[in-house]
This record gives sequence, structure tokens and C-alpha cells, in this order.
Amino acid sequence: MPSSQASTQSALAHAVRAQARAGTLSGHTAGLAPDLVQGNLMILPAEHASDFLLFCQRNPKPCPLLGVSAPGEVSFPELGHEIDIRTDVPRYRVWRDGALVEECADVRHVWRDDLVSFVIGCSFSFEQALMDAGVPLRHVAQGRNVAMYRTQVPTISAGRFHGPLVVSMRPMKAADAIRAVQITSRFPSVHGAPVHLGDPSLIGIRDLSQPDYGDAVDVMPDEIPVFWACGVTPQAVVQAAGVPFSITHAPGSMLVTDLANVSLASL
Repeated sequence: MPSSQASTQSALAHAVRAQARAGTLSGHTAGLAPDLVQGNLMILPAEHASDFLLFCQRNPKPCPLLGVSAPGEVSFPELGHEIDIRTDVPRYRVWRDGALVEECADVRHVWRDDLVSFVIGCSFSFEQALMDAGVPLRHVAQGRNVAMYRTQVPTISAGRFHGPLVVSMRPMKAADAIRAVQITSRFPSVHGAPVHLGDPSLIGIRDLSQPDYGDAVDVMPDEIPVFWACGVTPQAVVQAAGVPFSITHAPGSMLVTDLANVSLASL
């Protein structure tokens, strides 16, 4: 990538994070900074970090790791200049004993020196490649968050971490769905190829109009729902495992990094 382009992208990422830090960006980041890698967030006490790292290794489709911090570290220099993980996500969730207790604009008030941060790949990062290939994405066109659903598909447990797979859904015509499989399989760091196409009941989803997270979009008669493993899975796992304390992003409110999406594409 030319240095001027990289500099421009870094400046854009910094500007987006600055808005989140200032509290002027508090919604979802779908379609925002479309050329840049976005990340899901999980923050846990160090005593649980090794088990969660193993959970991610055993479940690479929903939890492809982009970065892991040292305990108490708030910066991620490998992901972006001057990132502060406590403030640079538009919306956070605080969990205690597996229950959501707070949504907030930053987490400095609950920060601890023993916290380890995990940044997990996000499907927003392959959406630009889909659109560049002429595959339309309804939620982006309508300015909505992507629809996400809890499934009956179990993840592979690690230590106390266990729970259901969460998926994101994008409706597509059959030809576009085939193309989407080809394109997203080149992005294993951001969930890769879909995990299911077609009948949602086969993975335990009863009503597409009622997503567990994000916004519903219509599936037209000539379309099929296409499902990708989703980085919100750790939030379902936190609930199932009753983890004493954790911090996550709010679904759809991602960390925008300095990395270019094309840098994650495999050949």
C-alpha cells in the first residue's frame, strides 16, 4: 500500500476513534470506514484470560483473534496509533456474573490493572470486498446494524467458557450467495466463509424478523439468508458461563483499527 494511502487511512481511523472517545459517536459502525479492519472486544480479568484464549483457539470461526493485550495495558500499537481500549469503542457493555449491568461510552470508571483485552475479527471487515464485487448488502444500504442471532449450535468449551454460536445474517440472491462464499473464504481473520445458508430453523433460529442483536432486514422471496459466525458469540458465552466480571463492545459498535481490510485477505 502506498504510504500516502496508509497515512490517509490511519488518519481516518484516528478520527473515528476520536469521535468515540469524545462521545460523539455512540452507534453502530457498519459501513463506517469501510476499507479498515474493525474488531469485536472482550475484556476479562487475567485469571480467566488463558481459558478464553484457549476458547478462541478452539472456536476460530466466531473468535478469530486480531490482538491480545498484556494485563492492564490499554494501547494496541499493532492495531492502531494511540488506541485507548477504554474509550475508543463507541459503546461498551459491562457484565457481572453473566448479567448485563451497564452500557456506557467508556469504561475508565471500571478499569482494573489486571484486565486483559482481546480484539476479535469482525464481519464488517469483509463487507467492502463484497460490495466491491457487486454483492449488495441491505443493512448497509439502509444504514442499519447487521442482524445477529443466537443459534442452537454449541461452541467448543474451554475451562468455564461455553455457550451457543451467534451468527450474523445477510439476505442474498443465490448467485450473490455463491460469490459471497468465494470472497469471504479469503478472510479467515474476520470469520471467513459462511457457516450456514438457507433454512434458519436448522440452526435454531425461529424468526428472522426478531434478531437477538442488531436490526432486522427483510428477506425477499428470491433471496436466501446467509449466516456467518459472529464475534458477539463471546457475549453469549459470558452469559452462559456466568463470568464474574467482563467488558465487551455493544453489538455493532466496533473498534476501528488502522489496518486495511485487504491486509487480511489470503491469496
